[in-house]
Amino acid sequence: MGDLPAQGKRPLEGIRVIDLTRVLSGPFCTMMLGDMGAEVIKVETGRGDPIREQGTLRDGFSFYYASFNRNKKSIVLDLRCEEGRSVLAKLIASADVLVDNFRPDVLAQMGFDRERLSEINPRLVTANVNGFGSDGPYVDRPAFDFIAQAMSGLMSVNGYDKGEPLRSAQPITDLVAGLYLAFGITAALRARDINGHGQHVESAMVNGAISMMAYLASEFFVTGKLPERTGNDHPLVAPYGLFRASDGEIAIAPSNDTILRRFLSAIGIEHLMDDPRYDTNEKRFARRGELHELIDARLASGTQERWIAMLNAAGVPCGRVQVLDEVFSDPQVLAQEMTIDVDHPGHGVVRMLGFPVKLHGTPCDIRLPAPELGEHTDEVLASVGLTAEEIRIVKERGVARAR
Repeated sequence: MGDLPAQGKRPLEGIRVIDLTRVLSGPFCTMMLGDMGAEVIKVETGRGDPIREQGTLRDGFSFYYASFNRNKKSIVLDLRCEEGRSVLAKLIASADVLVDNFRPDVLAQMGFDRERLSEINPRLVTANVNGFGSDGPYVDRPAFDFIAQAMSGLMSVNGYDKGEPLRSAQPITDLVAGLYLAFGITAALRARDINGHGQHVESAMVNGAISMMAYLASEFFVTGKLPERTGNDHPLVAPYGLFRASDGEIAIAPSNDTILRRFLSAIGIEHLMDDPRYDTNEKRFARRGELHELIDARLASGTQERWIAMLNAAGVPCGRVQVLDEVFSDPQVLAQEMTIDVDHPGHGVVRMLGFPVKLHGTPCDIRLPAPELGEHTDEVLASVGLTAEEIRIVKERGVARAR
């Protein structure tokens, strides 16, 4: 939790975000906004965000929850009652951004359709992240990452040719949708600077995953052929993938002929580039199994460390397949501060992932650890004009709750 440099304020300082999201895609979005300096007010109900109780708990505290809810304040409101929704309206009136991950019609059913939100706050940027989008035949379907991976085509291209489709281990569609939503919100805030009014931003898990199909989609569009599952091999380039040294595998990515020549030269078999069986990418791709065996036979004469040093010196992208304890002790990862330790009063130090975006003038920082349920209820209610007596009354009635 270091001090900001003198160059300037945090990029989203002064932006208030009302966060109605829970679980993952929405909280990931609002966490990024908070990391960039926004004041994020997490509005919770009942027992709070379900991930407070998920993952391995240490003394009843979830690192999973802590890792996605840093730089936020927590307020507990009963949104089922009119008085609770009245308090929410006051929060919305004070805000720059309202984020939810309800199904598209839920806010309207609560009395907050687009028209009313605009009446409450014409400059408000509203944002929703969901499974399938806000129109089309699947609008009312529930969606989770696994389903989005399946229906977006992502699962169909992962795995090996003879095996079943495979999911990505990470909840990738949740994370991509949250990332896109944060990007859309910052764009909408900039647009508001220009034209003076807010707008609605939407991100969907399936859409986000589809957008990342990259060359797999472009190849399908041009050929009409479904992409084959190629495991660790590249679907367009060969040789490319995992190769075996004497003591383990190395990931090697010679993505074009220039890098491939460097690679083959570095390991002493450059002549393969001129072999009529392998002198074009199309031929190499058709014979990638043969090439893989030739390369493995050559790499078997040396260790991972030896080959990685040689290949990096030759300008060939490569590296070991690292498991997480190796990743989080890697000197490059440490230099980039991709893990950070955050003190959580009452729970000790929580290690979590660091900031992937490096703003050199206004860097991300940790101002607040993940909040206890209702930790900031009194503070937030006071910020929208409720007196101490009014706050006491709404808490006594169960409309709001503090820690």
